[in-house]
Amino acid sequence: MIDVTNLRKGVTFELDNELYKVLDYQHIKVARGGATIRVKVRDLRSGVTVEKTFNSGDRVQDIRLDKQQVQYLYSDGDLHHFMDTETYEQPVLSADTLGDGIDYLFDGMTLMLLTYDGEAIDVELPVTVELEVVEAEPGFAGDTAQGATKEVTVSTGLKVQTPLFVQVGDVIRIDTRDGSYLTRV
Repeated sequence: MIDVTNLRKGVTFELDNELYKVLDYQHIKVARGGATIRVKVRDLRSGVTVEKTFNSGDRVQDIRLDKQQVQYLYSDGDLHHFMDTETYEQPVLSADTLGDGIDYLFDGMTLMLLTYDGEAIDVELPVTVELEVVEAEPGFAGDTAQGATKEVTVSTGLKVQTPLFVQVGDVIRIDTRDGSYLTRV
């Protein structure tokens, strides 16, 4: 069991026989009252995102997830197929389960599959991915006092704010934690 004050973004826990992953954490302290902890969580089995509120001192059951290296194969509509690089098994995860992680998946990508009691429930993305720009408007410097940006579309369909010099065909590095542009490769 862990105290709810130890919940942070990315932590997984069990509550009422459901598995949750913390997406956002907020600690609220009210004058003369006890603190409350508000978390935005995703149900790992159904993919539904909900907000939960706990009182300071509440406890939830922490869980241990097993990791195995997999390779992303392809998307079949709402289902995404992976292959275990050791056993060649092919687990399948739904788009709801993957959430925003879908925007960073490309064919042949190697990542970690998270399982709980043999059930595939989530993937752990690398911190950065390198994707090719497939659509970008021309950048015009104009009257900018600060670094100007423009929106580009990468090969997975993700839209990213980049500097004006990024063009179609460039490969850029993106931080998967917040979807921000890091550098041109």
